[in-house]
Amino acid sequence: MKKIQLLFLLSAFAAITTAQNKGLTDMSNSRFAKMHNTELGAVRWTNGFWGDRFAVCKDTMLLSMWNTWNNPDVSHGFRNFEIAAGTCPGEHWGPPFHDGDFYKWLEGVASVYAVTKDPKLNALMDKAIAQITLAQREDGYIHTPVIIEERNKGIDSHKKHDHTVIGTKVGAEDEKGAFANRLNFETYNLGHLMMAGITHYRATGKKTLFDVAVKATDFLCHFYETASAELARNAICPSHYMGVVEMYRATGNPRYLELSQNLIEIRGMVEHGTDDNQDRVPFSQQKQAMGHAVRANYLYAGVADVYAETGDKLLMENLQSIWKDIVTRKMYVTGACGALYDGTSPDGTCYEPDSIQKVHQSYGRPFQLPNSTAHNETCANIGNMLFNWRMLQTTGEAKYAEIVETCLYNSVLSGVSLDGKRYFYTNPLRISNDLPYTLRWPKERMEYISCFCCPPNTLRTVCQAQNYAYTVSKEGIWCNLYGGSELEIALADGSKVKLTQVTDYPWDGAVLLTIEQAPKKKAFSLYLRVPEWCDHATLKVNGEVVKTNLSADSFAEVNRIWKKGDKVEFVMDMTVKLLESNPLVEETRNQTVVKRGPLVYCLESIDIEGGQPIDDVLIPADIQLTPKKITIDGSPIVALEGTARLLPRNSWKDTLYREVSQTSKPVNIRLIPYYAWGNRGKAEMTVWMPLVRK
Repeated sequence: MKKIQLLFLLSAFAAITTAQNKGLTDMSNSRFAKMHNTELGAVRWTNGFWGDRFAVCKDTMLLSMWNTWNNPDVSHGFRNFEIAAGTCPGEHWGPPFHDGDFYKWLEGVASVYAVTKDPKLNALMDKAIAQITLAQREDGYIHTPVIIEERNKGIDSHKKHDHTVIGTKVGAEDEKGAFANRLNFETYNLGHLMMAGITHYRATGKKTLFDVAVKATDFLCHFYETASAELARNAICPSHYMGVVEMYRATGNPRYLELSQNLIEIRGMVEHGTDDNQDRVPFSQQKQAMGHAVRANYLYAGVADVYAETGDKLLMENLQSIWKDIVTRKMYVTGACGALYDGTSPDGTCYEPDSIQKVHQSYGRPFQLPNSTAHNETCANIGNMLFNWRMLQTTGEAKYAEIVETCLYNSVLSGVSLDGKRYFYTNPLRISNDLPYTLRWPKERMEYISCFCCPPNTLRTVCQAQNYAYTVSKEGIWCNLYGGSELEIALADGSKVKLTQVTDYPWDGAVLLTIEQAPKKKAFSLYLRVPEWCDHATLKVNGEVVKTNLSADSFAEVNRIWKKGDKVEFVMDMTVKLLESNPLVEETRNQTVVKRGPLVYCLESIDIEGGQPIDDVLIPADIQLTPKKITIDGSPIVALEGTARLLPRNSWKDTLYREVSQTSKPVNIRLIPYYAWGNRGKAEMTVWMPLVRK
């Protein structure tokens, strides 16, 4: 025990004094990471696509969502903290995971503040954090449903609590108290508190929220040191895996790293676990993606964090196997995950208990990828991005950055309207007026969704997109995402580098990097990602062609002694491509999807000549699609226009089968990026369309 305390004192001092100057995740000292984030505020979008999205974040999304949180007639997201703090009376209202969702919003605000240093945002965060601090119990526990219950019963929240009797009736729906009900999402909330506290500290230098997170992490450590396996099963939607590891990085406390390893082992101790929660079998035996897609992807991201610190080879072997299962058999072309709202565990009767287990919002069987009923919760898509981001940092392999980009541009951005005020919970790939059933979630984006987890998650992710643009290693700087930006960092030896990027990506494949400052007489490498979709690219430095590996799905390296004014021209051919799916994906057999660069395109009924139904449009294999700049709801995009084929309109009313039509006629269509659909009123939409071959 004394040895652990000594290690903590020595390592914590070094970590805590430098924690402020770090990125969203800090793998700079992770022994088994190949690269790490740039510091918060080191990257600024200057213009173009991501510059526009960031402007919507800071000017609209942040305050629009605050108005939602701060209106108790709509949401108790903030009011619950005020009641728990004793600032105002009342009862808890809303889902138990709202605390975590509010922490996500705070993390997004801190991420924007790191760039803008807007004093109004600083004051807004201070206001929210003051209530969170007052709501926390003396022992570090914080969960507003329980604390409000205690306060209203006159229980002293500052009195020392007995952890050994917490939550003795696991799973009982009517049981109250800390960790009494595994569906209370307490550890999920705590994980987001940890990430918000760290991000706020790194952005502002203030430890107000960070200290709350440290106390909460200490409470969690004590709980897991004393809890039974059944109590430990409380880990619904395990965001705390990522949070605990990042707390270890921020403080140097070895107790937190030990907890992160134990969290993985505990999953294998649960009796009667489920595929839905990924605890039917120990993680050491898991080779495929299963169950609730948000919980799964958060788990995989957290395990990747543990690998970065420990180098446990079995963890990486399993993660790579799971990743392959997702990307080659269970992921939508948009990077979305979680095909099924209601389903059953694969081969659900082959284990004990011998009953079919329900899974929801989950990965299905391999190649089970429906379009109209696709659940694809935005949080699951963000989880997929977080998983791949950590795999990129630990391996340095471009294939993971490819998925990060695919998710960001398609299945994450689709979750928010172009004006930044309305949100999707699910992200289907087809919306039709002819469906003979009602989908669980609205077909239109909403300002407030009863399950409000996705909107703040989307907010913080888009607010943080600049932090995924570049990474750093001892060899140099890695360009992962392209967009008009400025970068200012210090290399491993402390030497300063500044560069600017000018590009109209993703609408155009030309990228210009200019070195504004570089160390004298010291070479370092620039690594430019060649996307998987890029068939041909050229690379020049100061007008001279560079001979280096430019194969798709890799990083092109340029190593030299750089000087101020050096220019790197990187041009990627951005052709329109028609993609088809594995024939085992039955719903899209003999259909195609259009992709240009990183963007998946879709067809809305309002973009079909004559307003014809989407199901009557056929895409010729040799269709010529021409890029055209247009504007939707004030946002510039590049649409694709061309001539497709149109079937004669024959009603399918009361008809299941009929003879194939032998005729079709030309029809003009316009395709728009999938993320931009649903911003022009109600319309039918499809990503996949029937393919006509010669």
